[in-house]
Amino acid sequence: MSSKFEIPKELSDQILKLIEDARVGGKLRKGTNEATKSIERNEAKFVAIASDVNPPEIIQHMPMLCDEKKIPYAFVPAKADLGAAAGLPVGTSAVAIASIGESGKKLAQIAEQISTIRGIGGKTEAKPAVPKAVPEKKEAKPRAPKKAKEEKPAEEKKEEVAVAAATA
Repeated sequence: MSSKFEIPKELSDQILKLIEDARVGGKLRKGTNEATKSIERNEAKFVAIASDVNPPEIIQHMPMLCDEKKIPYAFVPAKADLGAAAGLPVGTSAVAIASIGESGKKLAQIAEQISTIRGIGGKTEAKPAVPKAVPEKKEAKPRAPKKAKEEKPAEEKKEEVAVAAATA
C-alpha cells in the first residue's frame, strides 16, 4: 500500500507558508523523531513530510500513524524547503504543527484539499486538542488471606537430603 500521493505545486507552497506562519505564531515539532512523538501523543494538527528522504524507511511509518490518528498530512517535494520553512539552516524530513496560532482557517482549507486529492470522503479537519478523560479508580475487592505453606519438620528435610545424596 503506497500512501505517498502527489500534490500540486501551489498546494505545496501553501503548506510551506502555513509552516512559516505556525513557526511565528504557533508551535512546530521538527524532525522525524519529534514529529512521530507529536503524532503518537495526538498533539499534531498537521504533518508535512519530505518526498526526497533517503532512505525512505526513515519516514515510512508516518503516513500510517497519521491515518490511524486521523491527522492530515502531505508530502512536500524537498526536505531543504521544509527545513527552511521551519526556520532551520538544514533540511528536515518531517515537521508536525503542534499549535497553529492564527492560521486555523488556512489549515482547514489545506486539509480539505488534501483529503480531496487523496479521495477520502468528507472533510478532514485539524482536531482541536481534547484532554483525555481520566478513568475512574475501581475499588479493590477484599481478598481472602493466602494460606501459608505447611513446613516439614527439620528432621524430615534432613532425611530427604540424605536419601537423595545416597541415590545419586
